[in-house]
Amino acid sequence: MTVHAKSLFVATTLGTALVCAAPTQAADLPKDYPGRPIRLIVPFPPGGSNDILGRFMAARLTDRLGQQVIVDNRPGADGMIGSDIAARAVPDGHTLLIVSTSYSMNPAIHKKMLFDPVKDLAPIALIGTGPNAITTNPSQPITSVKELIAAAKAKPGQVNYASSGIGGFNHFGGELFQIAAGVQMTHIPYKGGGPAMVDLMAGHVPVLFSTLIQVLPHSRSGKLRVIATGGAKRAPALPNVPTVIESGVPGYEVTIWWGFLGPAGMPPAVVAGLNDVVAKILQEPETVKRLANEAAEPAFASPAEFAQTIRTDIGKWIKVARDAKMQPH
Repeated sequence: MTVHAKSLFVATTLGTALVCAAPTQAADLPKDYPGRPIRLIVPFPPGGSNDILGRFMAARLTDRLGQQVIVDNRPGADGMIGSDIAARAVPDGHTLLIVSTSYSMNPAIHKKMLFDPVKDLAPIALIGTGPNAITTNPSQPITSVKELIAAAKAKPGQVNYASSGIGGFNHFGGELFQIAAGVQMTHIPYKGGGPAMVDLMAGHVPVLFSTLIQVLPHSRSGKLRVIATGGAKRAPALPNVPTVIESGVPGYEVTIWWGFLGPAGMPPAVVAGLNDVVAKILQEPETVKRLANEAAEPAFASPAEFAQTIRTDIGKWIKVARDAKMQPH
């Protein structure tokens, strides 16, 4: 494995260490919270993994909190537009934001941020983790990682791959694949995972790097073909699909985490109480079953642990972008 690939490998596996963490002392929410419906901002278009998981958690939070949790999709600028809206909201706990690993990648590829990802938004709770997936259209001749590598080596730079956007989780997954497999492909960025997946199903692009949670329903229906997953082991949801490592690309392990943030300055009791509510939801058999069905698994971290993960990830992804020669914009 090259130095570049090793750097990417270390950074992409950071979130998996949090899966086995366990909640500690329970915390009660203030009696007057929530006092009205809660807005959950999803900073990407409908159809992506943040949206899928966000809608599921919104329903579970609604049941637990006794107030409607309304999903508000605010896509754009690699998730920064929705995140900036959340950062500017009143910090009373009635505006939440769901983010994923790409949140910690933005400082690596954006010269100017709309907000400070460490200071302007406060971590509340980690939700889960899951592998990425390399996906093709069933009508395409590429049916395995071996065939993808062969096609890319036969025509360097002429095999296109789609992702949810420049500098996002799936873009980094594609860059790692090129480095680890020793191939050159052309990145086609989209404004979110949903639009990228639609174009893949339409046959406009041959390959998509995505989260498994996003493409799994269409894989099961036969509309898409997952040729490999990026976890350290096979995904239970697709036990017959090999990992990228099994497919002959050593060192390729790419997993994603999802979590809730809120505007900085929220009352500590609200943050602690929401963290405890999320922990309880993650322990529900229905949640465990649902996430497993979607090729994800529950994860837990205290707000402080989640904050440390974000800070560490930001530093690592900055180095990754430099090693992979990804140009900031």
